[in-house]
Amino acid sequence: MASLRKGLALRTAQQLAPKVTRLAPGLTQSFVREALHRALVGVGPLPPAAEAARVQLDEQRGNVDKAVRELIENHVAYASVEGLATNLGGLVTTAIVAPASITGLALIQCRMVAGIAHLRGYDLDDPRVRNAILVCVLGEDTVQAMVKRKQLPAPPMAIATAPQHDPGLDRTVSTVLAGELVGRVIGKRLATTVGKKVPLVGGAVGAVADGWSTYRVGRYAGREFLPLRRP
Repeated sequence: MASLRKGLALRTAQQLAPKVTRLAPGLTQSFVREALHRALVGVGPLPPAAEAARVQLDEQRGNVDKAVRELIENHVAYASVEGLATNLGGLVTTAIVAPASITGLALIQCRMVAGIAHLRGYDLDDPRVRNAILVCVLGEDTVQAMVKRKQLPAPPMAIATAPQHDPGLDRTVSTVLAGELVGRVIGKRLATTVGKKVPLVGGAVGAVADGWSTYRVGRYAGREFLPLRRP
């Protein structure tokens, strides 16, 4: 029964994701770019990605690999709290809290990946690197599938170090990531409420799901952004 509910949730999410993206003006490629921009320049209590990365590097006495691990752990914690806070309402509030949940998750994961890229020596002002950051947030499985179908030219590392920037890739990456994030949020909420209808359970599972998703993205970014130079 549990597997049946999960399958139903995933299929429903796949159907709803493109519709929500079309209906919600903020869930477009501009929304994704804005999330990345705010991750890079800082927002609220969160300092810019590069600054946070440098703090971790100082705390780890210049050990880049340890600083990367700390960045991942910190952002997993941020994502878990964000996931809990935006999933307490249950399925009935999906239309209201989905944009907040998507924005929070995109910002946190973009900030984490940007910090990792900075620690490994990449220029965060480079449009190739920015596209690579967004591709990382898609997750390894999605990226591999898109590369295989020729929807993406290459994995993040190759995009970040390509001979020149491809402007056409900007729109592709942003649009696909917007749909992917919508699908994750809707699928997560459906999976935790279909057949249960227990809002607090949805909050707990949402925290775990966002934390686990962020951990996987962080590990993927750590493997993709190989060192270019010492920061």
